[in-house]
Amino acid sequence: MAARGVTPWLAAAGGIAAVIALLLGGVFAVNRYVAAVTGPDVETLANASLESLRAQNRLSVFAARFVAVVTSTQTRLGLSTQKTLILPGTVEYQLDMSRLSARDVAWDAPQATLTVTLPPLVLSGPQIDLTQIRDYGDHGLLATFTNAPKALDAANRAAGQAALLKQAGAPVPMRLARDAARRAVTSNFALPLRAAGLKARVVVRFADEGVKSGERWDTTRALDEVLGNGG
Repeated sequence: MAARGVTPWLAAAGGIAAVIALLLGGVFAVNRYVAAVTGPDVETLANASLESLRAQNRLSVFAARFVAVVTSTQTRLGLSTQKTLILPGTVEYQLDMSRLSARDVAWDAPQATLTVTLPPLVLSGPQIDLTQIRDYGDHGLLATFTNAPKALDAANRAAGQAALLKQAGAPVPMRLARDAARRAVTSNFALPLRAAGLKARVVVRFADEGVKSGERWDTTRALDEVLGNGG
C-alpha cells in the first residue's frame, strides 16, 4: 500500500521537473535571443570605432627628426660666394582619417577577420628647430657688397626643407611610420571588440600593400553593406 502511495508523488515530481526544465530552457533561449538582438556585435562596434577615428580628422602616428646639410653658390661678375646650411627638423606622419570610409572596413565572418584598408600617409612639416640651425659661408667681395647672402639663405632654406621631406619619405622611416599606423588603428578596432568579449582578428593594411603568402584578402562585404548603408 505504501508503494502505491508513493507512485503519484514520483510522477508529480517528474512532471514538475520537466516543467522546470522546459522553463529554464525557454529562459536560456530567450536570453540568447535578446543577447543576439541587443548585444554588441562586430559590425556595430567596428562602425563605432570607424566613426571615432573619422572624428579625429588627422591622426599623427609617428614623428622623426632629420638633419639636412645643403650648400648654395652664386657667381656674379667673375666673383663667387657660397653658404652652407645645417637644418634640423621634425616631420610628422599622419593619417587623413576623413578619407577612411565604411567601404574600407570589411568583415569576413567565416574567418572572423576584420580588414581595414588605410589611406596613404601624409607628411606634415618639417618643423624646423630654429635653435639648432647653423650656417657657414665665405665673406668675399660678392658677399660684402651684394645681396648674395640673403639669396643664398633663401635658396638653402628651400633646399633644406625639400631635403628633410625627401629623407622622411625614404623606405626605412616610411616603414616605421606605417608600422606605427597599423598598431594605432588595430588598437582602435581591437580593444572595443576584446572588451565586449568578441573574438575577431583585426588586419590593418595600406591600399598599395599586397597580400602575404598564406593570407587572404576579405572577399565578403564591406561594413557599409553589412550595416545596410551601401550605395
